Amino acid sequence: MEEDGPVEVTRRGTLMSGASLLLALGLPGALRAQDVTAEQAVAAFAGGAPLVPGGVSLRLDPVAEDGFKVPVVVAAEGAEALMIVAPRNPVPVIALARFGPLAVAPMLSTRMRLARTQEVMALARMADGTVRQVAQRVEVIVGGCGA
Repeated sequence: MEEDGPVEVTRRGTLMSGASLLLALGLPGALRAQDVTAEQAVAAFAGGAPLVPGGVSLRLDPVAEDGFKVPVVVAAEGAEALMIVAPRNPVPVIALARFGPLAVAPMLSTRMRLARTQEVMALARMADGTVRQVAQRVEVIVGGCGA
């Protein structure tokens, strides 16, 4: 058998190998975010705890002229985790953040895409196990998810 020399390692080759490994293990089928509904995501986040209104700060403009980039800030004092959900988006879970004991402030600030006018929800799982919830309606002028 003839040797061709050393094998060149490239970023593309590494990504292809990793993708092949994931396909071989069948992981993409288990990690399909688009298959999760908003209700399922909220139930999984709450873990059986009832949703208590209030206790979460949600800063979001009531009118979004461009659904491609809607700024949002969520904060809850004493939260262990925060989640943002847009139920009418093709993929409803916008963001999920967990905070460890050394976290300075449980706050999440990002930009999100909104497919259409809807009520955006923010949830906070508190250290005592309760789950706080707040929601705000956002009027979207130009949708950002192609839905």
